[in-house]
Amino acid sequence: MRKSAFILPALVIILVGILSSIFVVDEREKALVLQFGQIRAVKEEPGLAFKIPLIQEVVRYDDRILSLDTDVIEVTPSDDRRLVVDAFARYRIADVVQFRQAVGVGGIRLAEDRLSSILNAQIREVLGADQVTSDRILSTDRGELMVRIRDQARDEALGLGIDVVDVRLKQTNLPAQNLEATFARMRAEREREAADEIARGNEAAQRVRALSDRTVVETLSEAQKDADITRGEADAERNAIFAEAFGADEEFFAFYRSLQAYEASLLGQNSTMVMTPDSEFFNYLKSETGGQ
Repeated sequence: MRKSAFILPALVIILVGILSSIFVVDEREKALVLQFGQIRAVKEEPGLAFKIPLIQEVVRYDDRILSLDTDVIEVTPSDDRRLVVDAFARYRIADVVQFRQAVGVGGIRLAEDRLSSILNAQIREVLGADQVTSDRILSTDRGELMVRIRDQARDEALGLGIDVVDVRLKQTNLPAQNLEATFARMRAEREREAADEIARGNEAAQRVRALSDRTVVETLSEAQKDADITRGEADAERNAIFAEAFGADEEFFAFYRSLQAYEASLLGQNSTMVMTPDSEFFNYLKSETGGQ
């Protein structure tokens, strides 16, 4: 009984010791075995691994691609138009030993603080370089600029044991205090373009109206000329007919003209004429023969 009383606790202690010496490395992580803060083993393959209980400890790091959003910063391109920029990066821990030596117990949080500083410095350097204008940053050329930022940030981040996989610019806007001035300048440019278009339209309309007025004048002039010619020819033909009629029967022609005169002078309901009774105007009214 006394032996069993000692054996059972010993077995429990041994079992706990064995279990505490075994740990599992997940396929999504890497692990370091530390002994008094010093690296004793690196476990990068998934599966079971062993450590010395109570003396050694296991520190795990994520082996997946991680993301980091940078702070919003202002950059000044070569054309002196300030831009508000922020970015996000994709990275992974490439060398877990170097990573541990670089950040120590600070872990991922300290590493991301340093990586964020590296990214911001490279963003300012690349976007503020010569021949890099705000128009280029806002155009499709930004893809090339992002590659340059990634490559330069990768070179510096390797000292932290980090591989920068990708860098993308999220926001590239003008500062709030510059937006109104920019919008005002854009409105002024659009209004100037509209005024130019209106002026060109008015000029074209005036040309069309002037051409139309000239065409109308020319057409009316030509029509008036044709009308005058036709009227003259008609008058000549009428006079020829009158002359022919006068030559054929002078007395009848004189009678006919007198009737026309009577008709023209007595138009209306209250026509009144005052003349002497022996006026020649009444020759055909008082003479049966049309003579005296």
